[in-house]
Amino acid sequence: MSLNLAYFLDASAERYPNKTALILDKWKLSYTELVAAVKKMANVLRDRGVKKGDKVAVMLPNTPHFPIAYYGILNAGGTVVPINCMMKALEIQYQIEDSDAFVFIAWHSFEEEARKAFLQTETCRHLILVGGPASSSPPVGEALEPALDAASAHFDMVQTMPEDTAVILYTSGTTGTPKGAELTHFNVFFNAFFAKDYIVKVKPDDVGLVVLPLFHSFGQTCVMNVGLMSGATLTMMPVFDTGKTLEIIQRDRVTFLAAVPTMFFWMLNADENKHDISSLKMVVSGGSALPVDVLSRFRERFGLQIFEGYGLTETSPVASFNMPDRPSKPGSIGTPIWGCEMRIMREDGTFGGVDEVGEIVLRGHNLMKGYYKRPGATESVIIDGWFHTGDLGKMDEDGYFFIVDRKKDLIIRGGMNIYPREIEEALYGHPDIVEACVIGVPDEARGEEVKAYVSLTKAATTTSEDLRQYCEERMARYKVPRYIEVLPVLPKGATGKLLKRKLREMSIEGGNAASKT
Repeated sequence: MSLNLAYFLDASAERYPNKTALILDKWKLSYTELVAAVKKMANVLRDRGVKKGDKVAVMLPNTPHFPIAYYGILNAGGTVVPINCMMKALEIQYQIEDSDAFVFIAWHSFEEEARKAFLQTETCRHLILVGGPASSSPPVGEALEPALDAASAHFDMVQTMPEDTAVILYTSGTTGTPKGAELTHFNVFFNAFFAKDYIVKVKPDDVGLVVLPLFHSFGQTCVMNVGLMSGATLTMMPVFDTGKTLEIIQRDRVTFLAAVPTMFFWMLNADENKHDISSLKMVVSGGSALPVDVLSRFRERFGLQIFEGYGLTETSPVASFNMPDRPSKPGSIGTPIWGCEMRIMREDGTFGGVDEVGEIVLRGHNLMKGYYKRPGATESVIIDGWFHTGDLGKMDEDGYFFIVDRKKDLIIRGGMNIYPREIEEALYGHPDIVEACVIGVPDEARGEEVKAYVSLTKAATTTSEDLRQYCEERMARYKVPRYIEVLPVLPKGATGKLLKRKLREMSIEGGNAASKT
């Protein structure tokens, strides 16, 4: 059986040809216009040598260019490699090299970092820049718009199979080394199909707000794919802004919203009477744990129930949800979606019972093919068919799951996963640093913030602000430590291992000072 994730977009265009598919401020694209642009994109890629299975990296914000590139790559039989728009050159270079990307499509505002990465990557043959001034040509690579204008709007979609890789999404492990999770056409298609009919329940007359970054699996599956699969209208926001979000909800009569807890927190703290968001009917949360207080306050203020779920990049991403047709339990991640089994596993490999704490493991149609070019890493997390999440949880008598704890080192800041090892390795590159250790500290707005503890050489004159600037030059802004504390020496155990537990205790006792020497 043939399956290409992009099939549904053609079907939506046949059913709703003149209906608005995408809105960006005053720019509107109908389904017919969107599909024509997608076919043009596929022709551009084919003309540059893209064949079935080739990888195409995409570093684009939430504008219509993202779905045009995304579905254009799929039409051409390629594999989409979304790259976080906040990444710096070295981070970008790693992902386009590791994924064997043949083409790199980047937004014009990211040109400097994209160009540096492209020029250092021999395997990537084409750099295509999007959205720049029409009158200028980039010094390296080419502009997309002239190529699109010259391309045909007719393209015969390349046949792919359900088990072929549609998307490679990069996620870090406890080692801090990013790994590409291979999601198949069936993984992503069926996850979106289920979310459309049983979770978000989007209809053609609905309007969805694209505020989650589309380079993230949550935004791709639960907003872009769900919305366009349904024939709905999507109104796009390149960057989250609380006031602008509320303004667009009112202006476009948005009916469904998927967001991370941080966004809901800021919406609650906005001017109560300035905007009318009564058009909202369905609101879902993911990316990190939703505080029960935020859930309760949102319901009290706006009269809306936020439905919370759970998933990982490796699970396409939805694995469980508080389903709208079942009672929700505050603090719960809900019940497993259809076709996904979720269990609590003891340390000895046996399954736990009701209210017993253990590791959450799962299996099902939503589970990735594996980590790209990393069979060992795949085998370490998928054991006897069960994916080991690393998250500790429990299940109640009704089959609802609750997160008790999670991977000790993982920091979730505003819904973005941050792995301390990446930041620590960057800090160790500074000549004045002897030791470095990064932890997460509580933050009311973002859930957690990043804090780094460092010790310096005796002759060092480096300040915390110097170190912060050093980090800003080497990593995405959301990873840069908000707090940097300098200590004479970092606490260690008997074997010389740095004690993060002790640093967490110190942080709680002493607060989060930006600099202590």
